[in-house]
Amino acid sequence: MSEAVRAYFDGLAKGGGRMLRQVSGTVRFDLRYPDRVDSWLVSIEQGRIAVSYGAAPDADTVICADEQLFLRMTRGEVKPLPAWLRNDFTADGEFRFVVMLERLFAPPPDAHHPREVAARLHPHALTDSRQSASADEVPPAGDGEPG
Repeated sequence: MSEAVRAYFDGLAKGGGRMLRQVSGTVRFDLRYPDRVDSWLVSIEQGRIAVSYGAAPDADTVICADEQLFLRMTRGEVKPLPAWLRNDFTADGEFRFVVMLERLFAPPPDAHHPREVAARLHPHALTDSRQSASADEVPPAGDGEPG
């Protein structure tokens, strides 16, 4: 097995799944090599992740991919859902785990959070909107009125 593949799964088990708090289930990754197939079972229980290697039992979803594609997904070079739609890898089982793959793999190397991009393009938009909202607020009835 590749050291990069082992490192990814070790990191996944140690890092947990902060973005997977609502997820429970199992995903088996069958990684194809020229001479064999390695199986990794990822068990998720409300964001807690456990990983095992070797003969894996049935899982909620089975992902079959070659090692090179898998490594490209781990680095964020290939997004899992579009790769699956192109038939670059196969998935058998519950579709929700195919969608969830986006949370297991790194974002693209040049990805930025939308708020970060908006702040760069329009640096005063957020502060201006907060200021104008507070200036436009109507005081509660009775405040400042002669009594």
